[in-house]
Amino acid sequence: MAAPQTPRTDDWWRDAVIYQVYPRSFADGDGDGTGDLAGARARLPYLAELGVDAVWFTPWYLSPLVDGGYDVADYRTIDPAFGTLAEAEKLIAEARELGIRTIIDIVPNHVSDQHAWFQAALAARPGSPERARFHFRPGRGETGELPPNDWPSQFSGNTWTRVPDGEWYLHLFTPEQPDLNWSHPDVRREHEDVLRFWFERGVAGVRIDSAALLTKEADLRDFVEGVDPHPYIDLDEIHDIYRSWRTIADEYDGVFVGEVWLPDAERFARYLRPDELHTAFNFNFLSCPWEPDRLRRTIDDTLAEHAPVGAPATWVLCNHDVTRTATRYGREDTGFDFAKKRFGTPTDLDLGTRRARAAALLTLALPGSVYLYQGEELGLPEADIPLDRIQDPMHARSGGTDPGRDGCRVPLPWEAENPSFGFGGGTEPWLPQPTDWSRYAVDRQTADPLSMLSLYRTALNLRRKEAGFGDGPMDWLPSPDGVLTFARADDLLCVANLSDQSVLLPPHTDVLLASEELPADGTLPSDAAVWLRI
Repeated sequence: MAAPQTPRTDDWWRDAVIYQVYPRSFADGDGDGTGDLAGARARLPYLAELGVDAVWFTPWYLSPLVDGGYDVADYRTIDPAFGTLAEAEKLIAEARELGIRTIIDIVPNHVSDQHAWFQAALAARPGSPERARFHFRPGRGETGELPPNDWPSQFSGNTWTRVPDGEWYLHLFTPEQPDLNWSHPDVRREHEDVLRFWFERGVAGVRIDSAALLTKEADLRDFVEGVDPHPYIDLDEIHDIYRSWRTIADEYDGVFVGEVWLPDAERFARYLRPDELHTAFNFNFLSCPWEPDRLRRTIDDTLAEHAPVGAPATWVLCNHDVTRTATRYGREDTGFDFAKKRFGTPTDLDLGTRRARAAALLTLALPGSVYLYQGEELGLPEADIPLDRIQDPMHARSGGTDPGRDGCRVPLPWEAENPSFGFGGGTEPWLPQPTDWSRYAVDRQTADPLSMLSLYRTALNLRRKEAGFGDGPMDWLPSPDGVLTFARADDLLCVANLSDQSVLLPPHTDVLLASEELPADGTLPSDAAVWLRI
């Protein structure tokens, strides 16, 4: 059993390491093939030993699971597949006893079509108060047979669905995820109540899904992408919502992290003003290829974006939507773009794993907070899911060309020799695990001091112990072509060699940690990183 960590009482979120749990695939406590809260509670000591400061749970609410839980039917009810509200409260409390805070997910842009509000809207007439909470509109054309506008979907496919009485409703994602009308007072009041509901149960923070999409222009006009002002991404009115939310968070000493995909640095920073969100995800870094110039520029741009508002940067290599790092870094194109995801993309997994180890040290040495997606600490690759087992709607809505996101959502391997690799009981998991995943199992990696898991455990321990890491300044130092070298505090260096040959290490007094075994000649191999004390 891991010893409890001492919970921090300062602005812990400014340099925290936050572990992302996708509940269906983390740990199965009742043996039915689906991860649940009982399984997560049983694995809390693992997270404490790993050394994380907080755990972010993707949606665990009542849901038909059309879109992996991001189609919420009731925010105050835990889905029976995961457990009960009482179990969630126990999990939050037990995690806190181990020094781990809990962050939950809120999906404010839309709800499930099974949500009580939307069922009432379907049963009501056009123009009714029930429909006013959503975006119902008459269609265009002679008989209203055409959608009200031409907006593109965030997934492939249409953004409007027609109901039997002839009206259409808006859904930027799947038809089972109708968009809420954020100009309606009921919508604002409900979400504020939901925030209080969970803060009162002890959560430390809230991650906001699709945070820039909530508000829409009232006339729902057509637009030409790249020419017209966007009618539903990053509208100015959205900031009033988050200022209102911030007053609630401040009552409970809670924090927010927003999922904000915006190319404009100034517009992005507006979400991080002192009276709005505390942090936002850094997707430019996540999607950046393993190229030294691109990485350095992305790091510089990230820090420059956050500086005017005094917010800490966040760093993340992977999440539940993105191709696993070890696989992506072994491909010819090491960046990430949803539009480029295709079946059969070749990868050199050994090379990708070497780079993923180096990227772990690079990322954990940067100033700010870090998000670690479950299984990244095990070096898991992207899994190939048989076509008849794919569940992600992105696959179906693309006409079968997009493999979807299930490959990074496969249940974790805990025990090499047990059924389902210790994920649960004898029942086959909801997504199939590759047959060779015993080599990635937690128990096998725990016994190997050179494993990815051992690397992460050591790195997180050092990051917590060394005051120079985390939030604070960093300075780039001169280095050979293809090498990134930066200083943290007065005596800490991170060197990442992205070139194709070994390079001589700078003068130092001690090697704190290296992603690969260092040769005796004082060099750093290609695709490796090291932490040094000078």
